[in-house]
Amino acid sequence: MTARIRHITVDCTDPYPLAQFWAAVTGWGDEPGNPNFPTDPEALLVPGEPGVPGLLFIAVPEGKQGKNRIHLDLQPQDRTRDDEVARLLGIGATQVADHRAADGTGWVVLADPEGNEFCVERSAGERA
Repeated sequence: MTARIRHITVDCTDPYPLAQFWAAVTGWGDEPGNPNFPTDPEALLVPGEPGVPGLLFIAVPEGKQGKNRIHLDLQPQDRTRDDEVARLLGIGATQVADHRAADGTGWVVLADPEGNEFCVERSAGERA
């Protein structure tokens, strides 16, 4: 027997605005028939693709205290890595580290508005 990952859960202080940030990052939306509201203690984003886990944001009383033990790696679909980094910085991400190399390889570590780190890799086109 195996198990399927249903949600990737992110502990946070304010689920609704963090879900709005990640909706802008991914293009995902609210679960049909179960919209997210600013006063909800949790917010769920679903990708609209079967078998792909959603992102679930849950309010917790404590703040982030250290480096993430798990993080998301993003691969831009319709732009370059550098264009995606610029877009994400424009919607509220902050840059944590830059691991881009002169030959075009590498990645950039960003953080969402609550400090959760994630990486932006090269697009499939850039890898080809």
